[in-house]
Amino acid sequence: MTELDPWQWLALLQHELLLFAGVFILIGALDDLALDALWLVLRAGGAAQTTRRSRGPLQHRALSGPIAVVIPAWREAAVIGQTIRHLLDTWPQPHLRLYVGCYRNDPATLGACILAAQRDPRLRLVIHGRDGPSTKADCLNRLYAALTIDEERGGRRFTAVVFHDAEDIVDPAALGLLDECIAGGADFVQLPVEPLIPHHRPFLARHIGSHYCEEFAEAHGKAMVVRDALGAGLPGAGVGCAASRRALDWLVARQPGGDGEVGVPFASDSLTEDYELGLGIAAAGGRCRFMRARGEDGRLIATRAYFPHSFSTVVRQKSRWVLGISLQGWDRVGWAGGLLDFWMRARDRRGPLTALVLLIGYTLVVLSAAMGALMAVGFAEPLPLTPLLVAVLAANAIAFAWRIGMRFAFTAREYGIGEGLWAIARLPLANVIAIVSGRRAVFSYARALGGRAAAWDKTDHDANPARPAPPGRFDRAKAGAR
Repeated sequence: MTELDPWQWLALLQHELLLFAGVFILIGALDDLALDALWLVLRAGGAAQTTRRSRGPLQHRALSGPIAVVIPAWREAAVIGQTIRHLLDTWPQPHLRLYVGCYRNDPATLGACILAAQRDPRLRLVIHGRDGPSTKADCLNRLYAALTIDEERGGRRFTAVVFHDAEDIVDPAALGLLDECIAGGADFVQLPVEPLIPHHRPFLARHIGSHYCEEFAEAHGKAMVVRDALGAGLPGAGVGCAASRRALDWLVARQPGGDGEVGVPFASDSLTEDYELGLGIAAAGGRCRFMRARGEDGRLIATRAYFPHSFSTVVRQKSRWVLGISLQGWDRVGWAGGLLDFWMRARDRRGPLTALVLLIGYTLVVLSAAMGALMAVGFAEPLPLTPLLVAVLAANAIAFAWRIGMRFAFTAREYGIGEGLWAIARLPLANVIAIVSGRRAVFSYARALGGRAAAWDKTDHDANPARPAPPGRFDRAKAGAR
């Protein structure tokens, strides 16, 4: 047996890692290309076109019935007041009821809600009977219990429930559009989400917060459009979505309360109740729609908000998504449905594997640099590439170029050419976030298997687009980004 020197072992390791990473990156690329091809076919056939609507008539549309808007809140005193006032001012319909859930040990959020109420009878403040934080799903269940009590007292049921978060800025046309879809027979409707560029943040924080822009631009400009057109189950974003009242009854029927307790629509230990909402309604036979429309000004009818802008908060949020969707989703959601739903759920759960492959890829970058330095001084020979490896690398290079082009195109369409170019430059940052988030999610899942209870590991918010950006050194632009 031929003995290998250390440099040959290093070259062998590099070759094997290249082959491993190259094959799995290519599998992911083919998956993405298949989705892109479907979107292009649907768009060419007119099935993926974004409709045009006038905001005025939708904003003042008479609702087909009373609608409840629910917002769970824990330590949101910095933003909840602006959100409440903006929502109630933007949506004038008298049959709207806004339910905001607070915890008994969070007086600051409760006080901010009271100050924002301004005697508007459409606002309902709901105080949870336990100390927070529990989970967002648990808070939503408390809000559901409150609205059912109001239904019993008023003798009339809501026609739909709209879900939002404490930092959201609603679109004037959104409520009318959601009501129109529900009245038209839909049981679950999701509107696009448009992250705002935090121009008032320092340079690095601005781009950490802005990397959500390209992700949602592609996800809500292509992936959700394809799922809707093909009739696959639609995962909810937790904001800018509505469920018909009967659909919530279906969810409650699947989770009857024990020991005399009333059933609830959400599993209280779920970390991704929003993702499960749409899929659960689809599994119960409900009709789901992704409604993508633009107003007369060309802007999407969408929910807007600032997303996390520090590395630690982004990792916390994304690891929660990976944990709930990719890992806990195997148990909670399963693989029910046809081949199309199986494919879409497999795409949703790629997070941990993607993180592993990306980690290997960046390890290869460091290893290749080291090998290059060794070759430059004559300590190592160039790595011989097999025809298979050459073919895999060439295919990945082509797929990568295509992926960059798609990312630029979707981001530039919503945010302009400049931000489209930044979306390409932010790719390494997004990949590092994916790697760290995947690792954190796997360790969190291991702790959960060990019996650790779920908790609301929520994101802190300190800015709301409904008010000017906080003054300071980096206040260079209006908070209401394009």
